[in-house]
This record gives sequence, structure tokens and C-alpha cells, in this order.
Amino acid sequence: MLISEIRPSTVAGVKRLASQLKKQHGIKHSDALDQASRAAGKANFRHALRSLPRAGNRPEIHYVLLTIYWSDKDRRHQCGRETLKIDLSKPIHEICSKNSLKYVRGFGNLRMVADDHFVCDSIAPSQEYARERLCTAERSLRFMECTGLRPSRDLRKLDTRGHNNEKLPNLDHSTDWFDPSTGQYFLIDEPYSGAPDEKERTAWAKRNGWRIEKTSWPGMYRPYDCDLYVATNSRYDSDIESIVKRINDMPNPLVAENWDGESSSSWDTFCSPMAETAQDRRRARCKGMIYPSASKATVPYNFNPGTSRRRPIGELGIEGHIEAGRIIKGVLRSEFAPYGARSRMSSLRSDLEDWLSLEIGRGQLEGPEFFDVYYRENDADKSHQVTPRSSAEVVASLDVLRKKLAAAYPNCAPLRQQLRRIDISIAMTESAAKAPR
Repeated sequence: MLISEIRPSTVAGVKRLASQLKKQHGIKHSDALDQASRAAGKANFRHALRSLPRAGNRPEIHYVLLTIYWSDKDRRHQCGRETLKIDLSKPIHEICSKNSLKYVRGFGNLRMVADDHFVCDSIAPSQEYARERLCTAERSLRFMECTGLRPSRDLRKLDTRGHNNEKLPNLDHSTDWFDPSTGQYFLIDEPYSGAPDEKERTAWAKRNGWRIEKTSWPGMYRPYDCDLYVATNSRYDSDIESIVKRINDMPNPLVAENWDGESSSSWDTFCSPMAETAQDRRRARCKGMIYPSASKATVPYNFNPGTSRRRPIGELGIEGHIEAGRIIKGVLRSEFAPYGARSRMSSLRSDLEDWLSLEIGRGQLEGPEFFDVYYRENDADKSHQVTPRSSAEVVASLDVLRKKLAAAYPNCAPLRQQLRRIDISIAMTESAAKAPR
């Protein structure tokens, strides 16, 4: 089993493994300590105490654990946990940075809770779905490990719109990648088998200066249902042959039908060997299994498992929201507000509209009046309509908005998120005003 593959190297590691064994097998703590000591190569716990260090530097982590909890309503709400251990040739942070992992297929909603453990905060609808998600993450991780490629967020490097805005034919399930050792960029395309018109794609590549090569590896997205192609813009002089060879040499991808992870029929929180403190163990809990409750400064809303959101206690008031809406709409209209500021104001008004809907009473702002506050112009807005005519006026408007929110709501994380959006928007506007035109 997965837990039995762990080999502790310190007394603290033996104790952590013993806790897992006790929970899994329901055995006495003393028996669990002896069993964990044998996993460390010692005769019993007494022998481990004499010969192992109490604690020490963490060993290099050459594995990672991925966990998803599930509940199947079609099976009388059976529930459980799936955990997959992936052995690696080097630590995961050397394969892909923590920030970049969120852009990797399969890792989008996995949260790093320890150096060796990722947990999904949403509850999967079935055991099969959970296994497939974990296998997808494993295939993506193995792809990066074997090829050395990393996810790319620079969409301009591999713009697949060719001459006359002609898009690459039959492009499907594509992802962008770059090689950090060479700076070369590659597109990985995974259309369903038999879908692409090879002649049409070859002609497109010739017209637009691209190279497209089909690999023999079944792929990351849906192995054996899709084919994997490597494509690159020839002007970047990328070594596509080397990448294709690395991909073709990869072992067969892991699929749910060949599941070799650990399955549990309970929702007991799984803690990895690197979860050393009480805080680590709390962090390992799946948020989808935690029912949110009100705090001194916030209340939860939108109670979807793993995705509940919070708003501050307090009220801006209807008139306050109307004025905030006018400020935001004015900034969005202004030519002096940079794109980044307008984007953040759009997100801000979406959240403020949610807060407004929860603050007003029954019968207030019903129908079109509600949507007029943040999204539509009405006759009353026209008489108060003020569009900032300079960068300084944009900054002044945002400063007024910031003070109104800070005065209406208590200091808390949801409020700080909105104030940060305003602060960044102010900084971006001031920077744009100083930039040479």
C-alpha cells in the first residue's frame, strides 16, 4: 500500500508514520510505532529511538502525493478518498515552480499543503472521476519531467492565427510550453484521433512558417482517444526533433483503468509524512469538507463545497452602492484608466454587486433597478455622470471609492482584497501617466 512505501529517517518521521498506520489499521499505538520502526529498517521503536536522529534536515523529496476526496450520490452517497503517489527523479519544485503548476492540466485546483502533498478542495462526484483527475495530473507532471518543458503564459509567442487571421485547423486541447534551458517555445496540440485533416494542417504550416510533428505517445489529455502533436513557429528556430524524441521515449501514460494509488472508503484527512505540525495537519484538510461559519468580521455565502466565498459584516448602504457604482462606471469610461485598472474595476464591481444583493432587504431594488447600480446607466446616473478627464481625476475617483469601502466595512480579508485592487489600479494609472507618449 502507499503508506507502507514510506521509509522514515528520523524518530519524528517514525511517529508520523505510526499515526497514519494506527488510523488506517485501527491498531494500538505501540504496535503502530513498532511497525513504523520496521519500515525505517529497525527492529522496533526502542531500536529506532537508539539509532535514529530525533530530527534532522529534510531529505530531498523525490515523490509527491496527490489527494482528491469524492462523494457519489448515485451510489447512496458513498464517499472516500483517492491518493496517488508519484515517484520523481528530482524534487517537484525543480520540475515546475509552485506558481506555474496552477497552469498545468490536472493541477488547476490542487492546493499545495506540504512539500510533498497536494489536495483538491472540491469534492469529486465519483471515485472514477477522482482517479481520472489524478491520472491527468500525473501525466502532466511526467510530461514536464521527461521533456524539461514548462507551461508558458506568453500567448503572443505561439499565436496560432496565421495570415489573414487564419487559425491552425483542428486545433484542440492545446497548451503552450517553453524550454527554460534554451528559451524555445512549443505548442502541444491534442485533437481527437482522426479529426485533423493532415493535408490541410501541412498546407497551413507551410503558408505560415510553422512545423507540426505527430508523436507516438498517447498524450496527456485523453490517452488513446487523442493524438499528441508538437508544433512551433519556425522563426524561433526551435529544436522540435529533440522534443519529439523525448516525448516518444516516455513510458505509457497512467490511466484510471490501471489505478495503482491508495483508495480509502472514509473522509478521514490524509496527512503526508512532511506534515509535521498541527498547522500542517489543518492545512491538509479539504476545504470542501469544511462547513463555513461566520467570524467576527465576515460571513460566508455561495455555499458550494470548496468554493464558498466570504463578505464583510457591515453595509455600504443602497446610496453608498449607487455612488460606488457611478465611480466605477466613470473609471471604466475614462480613456485615462489603463487596461489593468479597468480589468480590476470590473472584478471589483462584480463582487460589490454580490455584497449589495446580500445587504438589501426584500422588495428593495427589484428588477432593472438592481442591475442599474453597477452595470447600466439610468436617467439618474446621467445627471451625476462624471467621466475622469485626466489620470489625476481617475486617481482621485479611486481614492474616494477606497475611503468609502474602508469606512463602511471592518478590516478583513474580503475587504483587503478589494482595497488592493483599488491600490494597484491607482499605481497603474499613475505609472501610465508618467510613461512617455
